[in-house]
Amino acid sequence: MYFHTWPFLIFFLIVYPTYLAVKRTKLRLPVLLAASYFFYAWLNPLYLVLIAYSTTLDYCVVMRMAKSPRRKSWLAISIANNLGLLGFFKYGAFVTDNVNLLLSSLNIPYEVPSPGMLLPVGLSFYIFQSLSYTIDYYRGNVERETSLIRYATFVALFPRLLAGPIERAKNLLPQLHKTPKVCAQDITDGLSLFVVGLFKKVALADYLALYVNKVYAAPDQFQSAALILATFLFAWQIYFDFSGYTDMARGVARMMGFRLMLNFNNPYLAASLGDFWSRWHISLSTWFKDYLYIPLGGNRKGTFNTYRNMFLVMVISGLWHGAAWTFVIWGALHALGRFFTRELERTTFYKEKVPRLVKQLFVFAFVTFAWIFFRAESIGDAWIIVTRIFSSGWANPCCPVLALALVFAVWLYQYAYESEVKWVLELRPVRVGIVVAMILYLAVFAPSSGQAFIYLQF
Repeated sequence: MYFHTWPFLIFFLIVYPTYLAVKRTKLRLPVLLAASYFFYAWLNPLYLVLIAYSTTLDYCVVMRMAKSPRRKSWLAISIANNLGLLGFFKYGAFVTDNVNLLLSSLNIPYEVPSPGMLLPVGLSFYIFQSLSYTIDYYRGNVERETSLIRYATFVALFPRLLAGPIERAKNLLPQLHKTPKVCAQDITDGLSLFVVGLFKKVALADYLALYVNKVYAAPDQFQSAALILATFLFAWQIYFDFSGYTDMARGVARMMGFRLMLNFNNPYLAASLGDFWSRWHISLSTWFKDYLYIPLGGNRKGTFNTYRNMFLVMVISGLWHGAAWTFVIWGALHALGRFFTRELERTTFYKEKVPRLVKQLFVFAFVTFAWIFFRAESIGDAWIIVTRIFSSGWANPCCPVLALALVFAVWLYQYAYESEVKWVLELRPVRVGIVVAMILYLAVFAPSSGQAFIYLQF
């Protein structure tokens, strides 16, 4: 079920008081795990088989790792199992399709059967979370979790289950060990976060999607202005959609006494591409840094290896987002962007002479251009969009004025939040006023929305 739907509201109105009633008893974790599994099974009961299997195997692997001198072998089992599940369910059809395309081009009369499996929602997120636990235990960064129920709750905690953030064991497991204190501040802050996330999803992301979907469904029928505008709006749509989910997840968790990590930090105010990736999908960016980039050698083994590692991480990050060549190109574009700007960003000229606003506009323009390959249905569509942006006419794009006004208002708020007037926005009357305005807008103007979150497909 999705946060912005009526089933979730009913679910939470039942689960929340039940959880508060038992949170000081031994039933706290069983109730929380049962609620999380019910939440997941609402989408498809078969999903429970996969998450229960992955959870149990990693729990047993770490248990064996604690008693065996062959720790690396047990770690290899966890890595192979998790990546094997991810590879089969997420990339099985992609691999077979490309193999069959290759066989066809070689005139070989054979077709590899496609697995025909559906991607379980949230698979990438809980696989990465569970895998980080086994790696962290192997490295000695966390203690072994002795309770299977507690570990299963860590993996499946319903606020973050479908689309993150990807929590680390050292942050979330200690919170599951103690009885959470839920005070009035937690409830009000949690509700505020949830309303902000709901506003981002329903009033902003889903509204912008109306224009974006129309243009990207048939890019050959639109000219330069419409394609540029749709790409610009998609940049904000995906931000509102994904950060909206994270805000709602953090809000629900906060009301239950849990602190989930910040996953977005005004990414479109980044002044460099490196800065962008320290602000966008922070839990994934840091995951790749800690478990892929640094093990590959990071920036410790010379310039060539540094850029090689950056390229591999960005391309794999692109492939993580989806089993399509468009995502690989998207990741490669960001890698190339880092290649050509990394040294420039370190210069005194860039740091002190180039106005911050100019740097922010450049980063936003680059990131937005790369989003074309992320959003396009195929490489062919992406190429049509890129070429028509620079070669077609400039007809009236039927500009959605309200959409641009809403985006500008959000950008202005974020810009002010990172300026000297931030203290004004943090005043309680201002914060309350903004939340009330969002609620009124949702009640009066925003239609009911059942659209799934974009990142659920990843």
